[in-house]
Amino acid sequence: MKLLVDMNLSPDWVPLLAAHGWAARHWSQLGPGQAPDTELMRWARVEGHVVLTQDLDFSQLLFATRDGGPSVVLLRMENEFDVAARTRVCAALTQAEAALTAGALLTISAHRIRLRHLPLVP
Repeated sequence: MKLLVDMNLSPDWVPLLAAHGWAARHWSQLGPGQAPDTELMRWARVEGHVVLTQDLDFSQLLFATRDGGPSVVLLRMENEFDVAARTRVCAALTQAEAALTAGALLTISAHRIRLRHLPLVP
């Protein structure tokens, strides 16, 4: 699985994800930091990446467009640097990898993990 780490997350995610066997890139390596979310979504869709973000706009874009991709992993946690939180994220990614490859929205919080298959319909 290939992951695109959004600008609102630390580039430190890239080596952590790579250590778990995933190809990961931080948007700062690929495009302008002020690029609109739609540009990141387009790039991720074309390049076959799953977007890792804390930005609620990505899930809202999936709802609005009813697109089948790209998959989005939405982190809803207070401290992205917390070791337990990072371990939880990697475990959830492992568990949901097949669904994310097919098209899904995975929301991870401190107490809950929710997986929804794409496209999202109200």
